[in-house]
Amino acid sequence: MTAAAVETLHTDQLDALESEAIHIMREVAGEFDRPVILFSGGKDSMLLVHLAAKAFWPAPIPFPVLHVDTGHNFDEVLSFRDRVVERYGLELEVARVQDYIDDGRLSERADGTRNPLQTTPLLDAIAEHRHDAVFGGGRRDEERARAKERVFSLRTAFGQWEPSRQRPELWNLYNGRHKPGEHVRVFPLSNFTELDVWRYIAREGVELPSIYYAHTRDVFSRDGMWLTSGPWGGARDGEEVVTKTVRYRTVGDGSCTGAVESTATSLDEVLAEVRESRLTERGATRADDRLSEAAMEDRKREGYF
Repeated sequence: MTAAAVETLHTDQLDALESEAIHIMREVAGEFDRPVILFSGGKDSMLLVHLAAKAFWPAPIPFPVLHVDTGHNFDEVLSFRDRVVERYGLELEVARVQDYIDDGRLSERADGTRNPLQTTPLLDAIAEHRHDAVFGGGRRDEERARAKERVFSLRTAFGQWEPSRQRPELWNLYNGRHKPGEHVRVFPLSNFTELDVWRYIAREGVELPSIYYAHTRDVFSRDGMWLTSGPWGGARDGEEVVTKTVRYRTVGDGSCTGAVESTATSLDEVLAEVRESRLTERGATRADDRLSEAAMEDRKREGYF
């Protein structure tokens, strides 16, 4: 196959994925009353905002965005989040884990990570704002628990995922029916892969936080990942802090999100890296997914994503 034919194939694939995601977003806008986009400032949630802008242009994006803030954020990502909100004129809702710790509704974990603590603030925010559809950036290639997720994922009145209540999705027909108090999680990027995401970012010129590209950072090695110090803590006894050129493949709680060694400072270089990778971004860089074999499955059942 010639290079031109390969490029045409990739373009056709991206067009099909974009069309599917936009169709899903418009379906939600027509079927639900109070949708919201989960927005952390990471690449997948930024793609949701970009696709929403295209889906409803020239009208503004008709949904607010919700950030479940662990308090363990990278400064670059928070600054980027605020710039995006201002640029698109979005309504930003923030559910802060720190508020729950301060008033005793949640307690710090012994390992210091706050990602598992996001579930209660998320569910409370959904209930408070009466959101009946919640867009997430989950993709099926990321992790086993996400691989079997529906595009429209029904959640109980307690925000929980029950396998027996998930509906078949044939011929791109999505069933959003739900009882009062229940809601539906919606995943327009389900059929994107990490490589598709980066190809689409390159094609569309989507801006991302700077930490997705190679930069110099003080890091230490733990469980095979390069972690960095912050409000969440730092190196333990015996863990040496070194200066490395790294980048982040995914963005999450700073206590459990690892960097990878990289010299990729441009989109073309990142694309070359992703093509060669044999580990998903979550498998390679997220310590919270390694808490147990079923860590993500357990969190899904509880209502996390």
